[in-house]
Amino acid sequence: MLIILGSRIGPMPTIGLIVLTGIIGATLARQQGLSTLAKIQNELKQGRAPTQELVEGAMILVGGLVLLTPGILTDIFGFAMMVPSIRKSLAKQFNVRIPKGFTSTSAGSRAESKSSRDDDVIDV
Repeated sequence: MLIILGSRIGPMPTIGLIVLTGIIGATLARQQGLSTLAKIQNELKQGRAPTQELVEGAMILVGGLVLLTPGILTDIFGFAMMVPSIRKSLAKQFNVRIPKGFTSTSAGSRAESKSSRDDDVIDV
């Protein structure tokens, strides 16, 4: 499709379009990624598992990488991953289950208690 577009509008506008979508995609991915990171931190502060936010973050990462890849279909897919409503509807398809007793501090306390039990081991 990119070759067909290039033959119709010319090589320089096609290259310009590729560069423009890459710049816009990187900007959108950064903005959406930082927003999702703030949501993840908020969920962790409240002691909840940020499952949906992590799935959305992965979608933003994939969308950003795809936007940097030249191509019309990849750009459409990448820009779709940057739209929050599309991401949320797709993220609901991933049914991630977390154990009921999970809190953000319970995983940390397990890690701390394990390390305190292994204090008698010395690695050289």
